[in-house]
Amino acid sequence: MEDLLTLLPGARRTLFAAYHVGGCQSCSYRDDETLAEVCTRNEIPVEEAITVLLESHDRDQALLISPLDLQERLTSDEPFLLFDIRSREEHDTVRLPDSRFLTQELQNELFGQPPRETIVLYDHQGRDALDRCAWFHGHGLKNSLALAGGIDGWAREVDSSVQRYRLELD
Repeated sequence: MEDLLTLLPGARRTLFAAYHVGGCQSCSYRDDETLAEVCTRNEIPVEEAITVLLESHDRDQALLISPLDLQERLTSDEPFLLFDIRSREEHDTVRLPDSRFLTQELQNELFGQPPRETIVLYDHQGRDALDRCAWFHGHGLKNSLALAGGIDGWAREVDSSVQRYRLELD
C-alpha cells in the first residue's frame, strides 16, 4: 500500500470514500500490504478498486497546480490567494512569497464568504494539500488548487534558495 499511496496520493481518501477502507482502526491496512490483499480481506473486486482509484487520480490531477505554473501566476496580474496549511513552526521557518498561514479562523472566513480569486494551498510535499483542496471543493470552494509537490517541489523546481527539510516523526 505504501507504493500505491506514493503513486496515487489521493488513494487513501478514495478507498475510504468508496469502500470505507482505511479510515479507522477496524478497517485499516498496513503499508506492507498489497492492494489485492486489502481488497480480498474487504471483499472488494480488485479490478473495480483499480478503476475507482485511477478515476479518482484523474480527478485529483485537475486539482493540482505545478510549481512552474504557480511561478507564472506570481509574476502575472492574475489575483490569487496562497495559503500554507503546514504547522505554524514550518510556516515561520520557511514559506512561499506572499503566502498566509491558514488558521481555522481564516478557513471559516473563506467558507463563510468565498473569495472570487483562485485559492492555492500548499504543504510540505503536496500530500495533505491535495486532501484539503478536495475538502475545500466539497465545501463549495471550487476555485481551489493544491501545489503539486508542496514547498519541497517549489524548492526543487523553481527556487533552490528555499530551504528544504525533512520532518522527523516518532
